[in-house]
Amino acid sequence: MSQTFLPPKWLQQLCDPYAVLGISVIAGDRQILKRYHTLAKLLHPDRHTKSSKPDQELATAIFSHLINPAYEQLKHQEKRLMAIAMLRSFALEQKPLSSQSAIAEKILEMSTPQAELFYEEAIACYAEDQYKSLDQFYQVTQQINTLNLVYLRLHKPDLQSTQKAVSILSKVEVKPVELTLNQKTDVKPVVTYAQRHYQRAIEYVKLGKWPLAVSELRDAIKLEPNNSDYYALLGLVHLKQKFIGMARVYIHQALKLNPQNSLALKYAPEVKIQSGKNTNPKSMATAMSIAALLSRFAQKKGSQVKW
Repeated sequence: MSQTFLPPKWLQQLCDPYAVLGISVIAGDRQILKRYHTLAKLLHPDRHTKSSKPDQELATAIFSHLINPAYEQLKHQEKRLMAIAMLRSFALEQKPLSSQSAIAEKILEMSTPQAELFYEEAIACYAEDQYKSLDQFYQVTQQINTLNLVYLRLHKPDLQSTQKAVSILSKVEVKPVELTLNQKTDVKPVVTYAQRHYQRAIEYVKLGKWPLAVSELRDAIKLEPNNSDYYALLGLVHLKQKFIGMARVYIHQALKLNPQNSLALKYAPEVKIQSGKNTNPKSMATAMSIAALLSRFAQKKGSQVKW
């Protein structure tokens, strides 16, 4: 099938392969591969057997001429870094981006730790709807591209440091973190995919590999959003990175789900949370406003985001 089947402006989206796949610019190898497999299933011809012929052809064309080339670019480290460099250059040269997106404007008002958390949640929100309606693909991908450019404008350091977290952190002497793993949890005896993410996160925490632990715990929370242990450990990870506001948000959520969570109770005083009392620190108010903003966006798109 010829590439001319797709509008030229759609093909131009390949300048941001991250936006085409619906992932953040700090996504690692595993996240890129996982997203590619998800899109391969979503756009497979078998899923469109009941659709009209034009819809089937459109799904095939998008996968062949957009998804595949984007994945080919991002699965190679050197090409990935070239894509980041090009996007960063474009972000720094372009006119102010805030007017293009209400969410982008919100990010520009935040502190760096808050912006990073909000950015990834916003990308996940857009990604949910990106390919549900192929007619809306172009508009949603544009929004993701705007978020990527805003993030790159805010984060001047080379993202190589994030993508090579394992090799860098292994050279740094990190004090082991003391964790009580025999505490009571709500996890069932049968090991789930969420628990596997959680167990890997525990190992990364012991090694002081914070970015990898954060990634595993976010995956666990997506699969089991009501497990207090995941939030408590994520709060601890942010605390060890000295992101106090973010640590407070997750430890607070852990105690909300389970007031007796031992790990959350242990570190609550360090983030100024008094157990047994309803507190409303400034960072929690900010987090709730972020959640409300994303929720309004999700309602407009016909989907819901769980927080």
